[in-house]
Amino acid sequence: MEQARKKSRFHYPTEQIIEKPFNWKQMMRLFTFIKPYAKTLLPKTILMMLLATAVRLAVPIFIGVFAVGQLENGTATGSDMLLYAGIVLILYILSYVANILRIRWMNRLGQFVIFDIRKKLFDHIQHLSHRFFDQRSAGSILVRVINDVNSLQDLFTNGVINLLMDIVMLIGIVAILFYLSPELAILILVILPIMFFISTKLRRKIRRAWQTVRLRQSRLNSHLNESIQGIRVTQAYAQEHENMEFFDEVNTQNYESWREATKQNALFRPFVEMASALGGAILIWYGAFLIQSDASNLTLGVFVSFAFYIGMFWEPISRLGQVYNQLLVGMASSERIFEFLDEEPNVVDKKDAKPLTNVKGELVFKNVEFSYDDKRKALNNINLKFDAGTTVALVGHTGSGKSTIVNLMSRFYDPTSGDVMLDGVNLRDIRIDDLRKNVSYVLQDTFIFAGTIMENIRFGNPHATDEDIIEAAKAIGAHSFIEKLDNGYQTEVEEQGSILSVGERQLLSFARALLADPRILILDEATASIDTETELKIQEGLKTLLAGRTAIMIAHRLSTIRDSDNIIVLEQGNVMEQGTHDQLIDQKGIYFGLVKSQFSAIKE
Repeated sequence: MEQARKKSRFHYPTEQIIEKPFNWKQMMRLFTFIKPYAKTLLPKTILMMLLATAVRLAVPIFIGVFAVGQLENGTATGSDMLLYAGIVLILYILSYVANILRIRWMNRLGQFVIFDIRKKLFDHIQHLSHRFFDQRSAGSILVRVINDVNSLQDLFTNGVINLLMDIVMLIGIVAILFYLSPELAILILVILPIMFFISTKLRRKIRRAWQTVRLRQSRLNSHLNESIQGIRVTQAYAQEHENMEFFDEVNTQNYESWREATKQNALFRPFVEMASALGGAILIWYGAFLIQSDASNLTLGVFVSFAFYIGMFWEPISRLGQVYNQLLVGMASSERIFEFLDEEPNVVDKKDAKPLTNVKGELVFKNVEFSYDDKRKALNNINLKFDAGTTVALVGHTGSGKSTIVNLMSRFYDPTSGDVMLDGVNLRDIRIDDLRKNVSYVLQDTFIFAGTIMENIRFGNPHATDEDIIEAAKAIGAHSFIEKLDNGYQTEVEEQGSILSVGERQLLSFARALLADPRILILDEATASIDTETELKIQEGLKTLLAGRTAIMIAHRLSTIRDSDNIIVLEQGNVMEQGTHDQLIDQKGIYFGLVKSQFSAIKE
């Protein structure tokens, strides 16, 4: 049984390497991020690239055709050689300066592009609907924003310009080779088709290997995020050893994939060097023959220049293989990035959406039905009215539809059918931002951001003064525990507020919600993590703060809702009962049974 359980724990979902042709259309879409810099950094970078390339192409001419040529003719003087040496030195210095500027400007351009891509991706995710996050883990989203964007860094800081530089270099070298000696150039370059055939097969293996690396690294990052987030559960169940074994397996697979990819990648450069050696052998054999031949005009100086260019020829070819790998990685990452960027939110503003003013807070559900998966209904033909300024409680077993109702109120989702109205206006006709500014939402599992206590409360209203924040904290009973902290409201809390108790974090979320001064306040199991004494303090504060506001409370602890103006009992997406506490008790129905069972549990 234990062995079977471990196998299940370590089982991975099947992942396939998808064979696709290189998608230039997608790469062109990726390169549109360079467009904002097309008139500033890009022209300067290309200019320096062309200058450095032109200088490199000119050096062998000076060394071979001019310097060695004059030595061969016996016309060279010491001053001539000194002049040629000076020219070559100046050219190398010029190339050095041009390359420094090219690298500096290209790195700057690449960092700007990476910044823009990550910002656009993050901004887009901020506006996606809840359904998007329901279908994806936080770890998988994190991998897209961090790792997939980072994998584009080499492509934009080096790859794009290197690709242009190498193409220009190759064209220049081939043109010069044919100019110097067409017959020698043809014989040496005849090995290119053979090289292309073999390298194509190599690149296919390299592409598969790097795709595997991407999949394994994505899995490693997702598991790492999950492990850190769930460390308390892991330690609580004493599963550290099993978790380490699981990580070791994921880490080993990631290591093996990198080793295989680098091994495949390492085959390419030696292959290019072998081709270079073969070209050199052909040059020496046939070049020597042409020099000795009376029918040829090939001179020793031209031969030397030719040798320089042949040595230079294979260098950009080798780099093109690396750039091709960068393009493959970029294509794989861009697919995942554009998958998110192409994701459209399910809930959006209509073109003629109306601004929301003078909100009273009356909510009406008309024949509302809703399903999360288009299969099982979470709500069945719901008709409800929440009068403005009243407190309404939603009760029922888990899965009865309570949270779904409040999710529809904030337009986190839209009804599958039917309408939700606010002050007589369909929520679909109201701007989403305006709606949510008038609705504050307090969850059972509250989220505290890294920062100070003051900053966390101010999150509900960025324009609030320090005095407003303190008043909100006093109103819900948080002021006393905040004052006891070392730095009071300026106390730094760690991510998710780990230095605070669960109850204290909940009090901060109350203060944050109430500081927003909403017309509608939704409390979803908001007092479940607070002790009875603290809850009584909050109830006293809420009596004043909820005056004139519409409040919707979800609570399994029924003692907290007995004073509600209306209690709605839900079961499997249907409204079964509604009324005041006393009315529902007199009916002796579902609500009566819930109260009785909780009272019995308390007595026991």
